[in-house]
Amino acid sequence: MFRNFGRIKPLLALFLFLASTQAYSLHYRTGSLRYRSRRHSRVRVHHRHVVWAWRSPIRGSHDSLLRQNEEIDRLGLPRIADDDQLQELKQQQELVPIVESRTLVVHPNLDPKNRFCRPWTRQFLQGAAAAYYRQFHQPIQVNSAVRTEEQQKRLRRWNHNAAPASGDTESSHVAGITVDISRHGMTRAQRKWMAQYLYDLRERGLIEAAEERREPVFHVMVSQRYASLHEPTVRESRQQSPATTDQASPQTEVPASAN
Repeated sequence: MFRNFGRIKPLLALFLFLASTQAYSLHYRTGSLRYRSRRHSRVRVHHRHVVWAWRSPIRGSHDSLLRQNEEIDRLGLPRIADDDQLQELKQQQELVPIVESRTLVVHPNLDPKNRFCRPWTRQFLQGAAAAYYRQFHQPIQVNSAVRTEEQQKRLRRWNHNAAPASGDTESSHVAGITVDISRHGMTRAQRKWMAQYLYDLRERGLIEAAEERREPVFHVMVSQRYASLHEPTVRESRQQSPATTDQASPQTEVPASAN
């Protein structure tokens, strides 16, 4: 046995050398694969961020909330405190019902007692819904309208994105001049169209609007100027002949068509 050990010793040394070389090679390759995986993961995350980034032309702001409350004060409108005051304003027809149609629907979870708004706000809704339907053959959906201060306080308990129920930045929903239009289910093209439509009206001083980030809605406060600026156009169209009126009716429903 010991006589053959001299012949086995070179073979044993060769085997140990090959084994150590394979182990080192395996460790190196594994490390390289791990590094490439992390690198590619970082690239994919950055790519998703670039694709989906989009800045709305009607982003909300603190100044916008201030302007909404300034409009409420300018009009001398009350902030509706509770259900009793809400019912009183309905009886006086200061608040009118939002009527559903083929161009305008209301979210089924919105309480029937809250499906009301100021007359000029309803006029805006009808015009916006008609314009949107002509463009996409789909209705718009109202998710929220008038609220009382009591309801706004309850909403703030679980939705911290909601505006305060008092103060200079109080929610304009409590005056009945504001609605939330759902963007849930809208395509990218539909969302951009609606944002541009609202932007054009805001630039004319007819509304204050914001595409909310945390809630899938367009928040729209409508100034009474919306009604006063378009009443003459409506009266003139009624005085025209039936044939002429039919041709002009789309223009009287919508103050400005967004492209």
